[in-house]
Amino acid sequence: MSLQSLLPLLSDSATGQPLQLSDDGSALIRSDGQVVGQIQQQIPRLVSDQHLQTFGMQWTTFDVAHEDEDRATFAAKTGVAIADLSGMTVLDAGCGGGRYTRVCGEAGATVIAADHTRAVDRAAELCAGLPHVHFLQADLKRLPFRSATFDFVFSIGVMHHDCCTRELFDAVAPLVRPGGRYSVWLYRRNQWWQELINSGIRAITSRLPTALLMPFCVLGALLGAVPLLNRILNKFISFSTHPSFQNRVCDTYDWWAPRYQHHHTTEELLSWFREAGFSDLQVLPPEKQGRLYRRLWEWNLLPGSGVNVTGVRRTD
Repeated sequence: MSLQSLLPLLSDSATGQPLQLSDDGSALIRSDGQVVGQIQQQIPRLVSDQHLQTFGMQWTTFDVAHEDEDRATFAAKTGVAIADLSGMTVLDAGCGGGRYTRVCGEAGATVIAADHTRAVDRAAELCAGLPHVHFLQADLKRLPFRSATFDFVFSIGVMHHDCCTRELFDAVAPLVRPGGRYSVWLYRRNQWWQELINSGIRAITSRLPTALLMPFCVLGALLGAVPLLNRILNKFISFSTHPSFQNRVCDTYDWWAPRYQHHHTTEELLSWFREAGFSDLQVLPPEKQGRLYRRLWEWNLLPGSGVNVTGVRRTD
């Protein structure tokens, strides 16, 4: 998608004014000439990622995309069949490295993928050649779109890293058109003792520079490959058990590095959807199968598992 074809969708988040390209094509501007953001590598940049550098580093360092797995995860965590995406206008709210953006683009959707960090650069590389995909580096609380722009909006594993998850949820919700779908996946609140352990450790790890934190993430990735031990120890200290070593390092870093990490309940997320004007709500089950896993998930004993809801914006 060219920048020109993106412009009709854009408006200034503060004033509602339409946005356009400057004469030299180097910036997005309002009709009064005020510069809203710079264009770099064909990507509008409305923010910097100074306070979110861990995410920018994470998604530009690790190669964690796996096409079959990403398609399965997308379907499980959005409740939307990939075959139904063709012709939709879709917002990936917090695209990270672009794994799920690519899924939508390859399925024939027109996709706008937004992230606050320079992860959009890696995402753009991953989606190179998909003609109906475009990227924005922007604050998800102040996205430059008119209300009711999108047929489908999804956010997987992003909103709980904002200082206030609810505010971010509410900022994105109006972008869904009446009759459109909104799917959100957030970290699940675990048992009190797990939350206490996690908060205590993260009070240290979230303040460590990457050079000091990364060896611990590598150690976690190594432990994640040890049978039985990985299933027991990570109920107390979270680390990834993904089959890929690089994914395990990335996922473990993603857990311990971010400044903010909020955990939520299903009932809490359902109430947000209702209050934002959504109905036909569906609580999506975990992607992993198995009776024991499902029991542990229901008992809130799985750090890193999610609460996952999808709903349709009411038309009244």
